[in-house]
Amino acid sequence: MTLSTGDRLPETTVTKMGAEGPEQVNLSEHIAGRKVVIFAVPGAFTPTCHAQHVPSFIRMRDDLAAKGVDEVICVSVNDPFVMGKWGEDTGATAAGITMLGDAESAFTKAIGMDFTAPPVGLIDRSKRYAMVVEDCTVTVLQVEENPGVCEVSSGEAILAAL
Repeated sequence: MTLSTGDRLPETTVTKMGAEGPEQVNLSEHIAGRKVVIFAVPGAFTPTCHAQHVPSFIRMRDDLAAKGVDEVICVSVNDPFVMGKWGEDTGATAAGITMLGDAESAFTKAIGMDFTAPPVGLIDRSKRYAMVVEDCTVTVLQVEENPGVCEVSSGEAILAAL
């Protein structure tokens, strides 16, 4: 099943780096009762993700908060150690963006946003998308046609959709 506007997010667990190491995060419990933006990238440190997608949400973080967004979350099919380091290197963590690893691609597959591109070493990765979720229900969903492009899923595009 591919996720659509109006759907509820499935019960899944992802991971984040905490002060003592990796921590499990029940995504539904984490976002319950709140308005969040979740954006996903094919891979940490990959060119478009690193140079365009994450920076767009760093730039728009305050503007999104002004529109009532409680939290901005970045999800990637990477382990929490990589996501933690990537958040530090890009400034995303300092900007207040939550970096979550979906190492087994469980969340990504559950919402039908997975793809595989063996020639470039991307196996069971996430399509590039951004969504607004209110109390676990998707109210805006914008998916890129090509994972190497960051247009409809950028921070600016999501802000415009609010």
